[in-house]
Amino acid sequence: MQQTYPWGNSRPFNAYSNYFRKTFGQRLQKLSIDAGFTCPNRDGTVSFGGCTFCDNAAFNPSYCRRVHTITEQIDEGIAFHSWRYKHVDKYLVYFQAYSNTYASLDKLKRLYGEALSHPRIAGLVIGTRPDCVDEYKLDYLAELSRNYHITVEYGIESCYDKTLKRINRGHDFSLTCKAIGQTRERGITTGGHIIFGLPGESVEMMLAEADILSNLGLNSIKFHQLLLVRNTPMLEDYEQHPDDFVFFSFEQYREFIIDFLERFNPDIVIERFAGEIPPRFQAGPNWDLLRNETLVSKIEQRMRERNTYQGRLYNSEK
Repeated sequence: MQQTYPWGNSRPFNAYSNYFRKTFGQRLQKLSIDAGFTCPNRDGTVSFGGCTFCDNAAFNPSYCRRVHTITEQIDEGIAFHSWRYKHVDKYLVYFQAYSNTYASLDKLKRLYGEALSHPRIAGLVIGTRPDCVDEYKLDYLAELSRNYHITVEYGIESCYDKTLKRINRGHDFSLTCKAIGQTRERGITTGGHIIFGLPGESVEMMLAEADILSNLGLNSIKFHQLLLVRNTPMLEDYEQHPDDFVFFSFEQYREFIIDFLERFNPDIVIERFAGEIPPRFQAGPNWDLLRNETLVSKIEQRMRERNTYQGRLYNSEK
């Protein structure tokens, strides 16, 4: 007899797809949008050049082109996904590229309003930085969340200030904690993104982040192994200081991520275990084009072999 976990099914982790089916009774597919934002550490407000690992072109889908309006990008995204997700009726607009709250409140209202006016859009997922929100923007998003599904997804990347400085993040971890707290206290669904393998971090340091992230107040999280992208400062850093980097083989990463999940808060929904970029952008170690669906299946299978599950070793008192 299969065990049923607190999230209501027999999967050994709190899966994003199951969360949406349980919450909304159906699958909601995300559509990425490039709304023309930039970042404060690109335009000189904080710094120039952006985070050292970043090239947004490596992560944007082909239909996501800022020369088109938001409505046009939504229609193109629906057409792009319709062959695979034939039974999906409603979608979430994912404001993905760069920092999607880095504009005036009036501009945000116009952009978000256009997206939400589309008849097949049920809500927004807004990717941003902790230094690009304020009480007025969060109050507005809280208003929207009364009628739509709204998630604010923060790029956390690391819990260590030394790492954040090295990757030119432009803020410290205390600001991340503050932004997440302000978002959650308004009842807005709050997500996070963390990268494993950033320079200077040992495996032990990465595992220790399970306890830190577990108690931030996140609803969901994305895990991402470090991917070296061509023509980025991160690649230069690696070439000059290769011993500062930890690159997992897939088998090593699978064991690491399971060890991490065992210590991780079982209430937090796992949206993604790893990232993918097109081969033309890859400049470092990779997993031979292992697709996300296969990766998830292999992690889940190994969790069953180890007879473990998310939160098995979680200590809420830490």
